Amino acid sequence: MENYEELLDEAFLKIPKQSISKERFEIPKVTGHIEGNKTIISNFIQICDTLRREPSHLLKYIQRELATPAIIEGPRLILGRKISANIINQKIVLYVNDFILCSECKRPDTQLIKEGKIYQVKCLACGAKHPVKAKI
Repeated sequence: MENYEELLDEAFLKIPKQSISKERFEIPKVTGHIEGNKTIISNFIQICDTLRREPSHLLKYIQRELATPAIIEGPRLILGRKISANIINQKIVLYVNDFILCSECKRPDTQLIKEGKIYQVKCLACGAKHPVKAKI
């Protein structure tokens, strides 16, 4: 029978090597166009699916940050005024920092939980739980 250290070394050799990359999570960029005095984001539902958040929650955040009315129509979002894609992308990055990424381990594997009037982000990777500082 082999001793413990030899068995441990053998077990470590059998573990598949993983490339450790913190950049596995990419924030999707907005695609859309301006039609008259409205901005249409054609990949809004895809963005919500990637972020794993409800479209209504992201919609409320975008409406508040951009101070414009908006509606979801199928897979797209229609904003009530002309806004450049760069500004919308900046607001989505702020949303990700506030409502998606864990403050402890910086991973996107989180759930948004509402306890009373306070939103909390619960990390599924490290188990941390912290209140959201931004308001909607």
